[in-house]
Amino acid sequence: MRSGAFWKAHEIREHIDVVSNRLAPTLWLKNAVFLHPYLNQWVKSNIWIYKDRIIYVGNEEPEKTANTEIFDCKGLYLVPGYIEPHAHPFQLYNPHSLAQHVSQTGTTTLICDNLFLLLQFPKKKAFSFVEDMQSSPVQFFWWARYDLQTECREEDQLIPPDVVKQWIEHPAVIQGGELTGWPKLLLGDDLFLHWIHETKKVGKRVEGHFPGASRKTLTKMKLFGVDSDHESISGEEVYNRLLCGYSVPLRYSSIRPDLPKLLEELLAFGVNRFDEMFFTTDGSTPAFYENGMINQTIQIALEAGIPEFEAYKMATYNVARYYMLDSKLGVIGPGRLASINFLEAKNNPNPVAVLAKGKWIHKDGQVFDHFPQADWNKYEVAPLELDWDLTMDDLQFSMPMGLKMRNTVIIEPYSITIDNFVDELPLDHDESFLAVIDKKGKWRINTMLKGFAKGIKGFASTYSTTGDVVLIGKNKQDMMHAFSRLKEIGGGIVITENGQVIFEMPLNINGAASSKKFKDLIKEENGLVQIMREKGYKFLDPIHSLLFLSCTHLPYIRVTQEGIYDVMKKTILFPTIIR
Repeated sequence: MRSGAFWKAHEIREHIDVVSNRLAPTLWLKNAVFLHPYLNQWVKSNIWIYKDRIIYVGNEEPEKTANTEIFDCKGLYLVPGYIEPHAHPFQLYNPHSLAQHVSQTGTTTLICDNLFLLLQFPKKKAFSFVEDMQSSPVQFFWWARYDLQTECREEDQLIPPDVVKQWIEHPAVIQGGELTGWPKLLLGDDLFLHWIHETKKVGKRVEGHFPGASRKTLTKMKLFGVDSDHESISGEEVYNRLLCGYSVPLRYSSIRPDLPKLLEELLAFGVNRFDEMFFTTDGSTPAFYENGMINQTIQIALEAGIPEFEAYKMATYNVARYYMLDSKLGVIGPGRLASINFLEAKNNPNPVAVLAKGKWIHKDGQVFDHFPQADWNKYEVAPLELDWDLTMDDLQFSMPMGLKMRNTVIIEPYSITIDNFVDELPLDHDESFLAVIDKKGKWRINTMLKGFAKGIKGFASTYSTTGDVVLIGKNKQDMMHAFSRLKEIGGGIVITENGQVIFEMPLNINGAASSKKFKDLIKEENGLVQIMREKGYKFLDPIHSLLFLSCTHLPYIRVTQEGIYDVMKKTILFPTIIR
């Protein structure tokens, strides 16, 4: 299937020949009992599949079966492949490794953020990558960002109007957003409004990003043309979005595992209709996906008392219908993509077999590898080259204001009172040196970070929204050593102590993501978290703490390429320094 989920004319003629018994199906699912979302019933049928498309569903058996694989579904229950509507596919992992891993547990469609492609790929190579991903058994769709969710020095070059328009109009792109820059829209930025209009003109959805928004703000954003928002953290916030006419993804992620609470509170509100709700795991880190993706959310819903038809529809049909793709996805029926999960029990969403685009991902205990190998060089993506040196002059700290971590991702200002005109800070408090330096070595910003950890002596990372170098630590020599090792491995995350490297995670995709197998990444992430905990990190997720350090869609203070940024006042408090 190509971008946009359409088949060519000659392929459709072959499909007609199959249903007319002039051509044999490639796969015949006998004795299938499947969930029909139009009827809210389990229906028994024969299912004929030709290559990647469901051709026929009914009582008839195919007359021609030469070279047809016949699979007896007796004792199994079939549901459509699960859909993740809000994926961030470069959270240490990459789209290839993510798809290969989560498809094992039934998530066979990913609707993905394009931010990494805007920031890390040459423009033409980004579109080539999107096209090449259509050869995966997992179906990929994409968003079109209107902004970069941080203050960038070269934003006009990274995301010029012609590029935004190309993304909006691309057939693999099915929505605009997420709209992290919505405050600018409210303040009169008509460029955002223009992009919303352009998205609507081509018949696509617009996704919001409205944490803590009031009913009045939600109403205004609805008037602008936004269709959905995934930022609810209570049943009341979901309810208010439904009242305003939004479709609402319910989130269960590594930093916001809110789904159980949301469902409990929605049921307490008396909500018994779930057609405008679906699930998302919102770009969680690798370890969170150890046991799968959307299958986990269905299990939570079933355990919360959501009726089984509704729980499965929230993971399949509701998403497809919202994106106007239900003629291609989310239904086991003629004309749909042949992505199907095979369950041992109706109340167990963990499949014993998975079919994706007509190819077996696994069945009968055997795993099949239909995933193409990624050639990252093709897209001019490689280990990061840091062709500049760090000096002690780069580690001078005199700013009166520092950054205090309230939780994993919320940062607020604080007044620095300790003596930071030293080369090493004591380990009896949680204040550390913080330097963010341009990956090209042109600028830097230095301050203090409170709440990160008491015992981290040297920490260097290129894992951040913009891919710039983040240095944190108690000891300047260890910070220098961590940076030196970071250069050697081509970017990633490095922790040092007393002149020794105690942890490293190479990220060979521009220093921001890894090409390793997913299970290997889980082990590396667990190793990082363990060391961080031992050294005093007390929040949920250090990976997201790094990622969101520069993200201006979250309060209150951020470190950006322009300097220390006040999110609420939208002003630069302290500009970056030219090196």
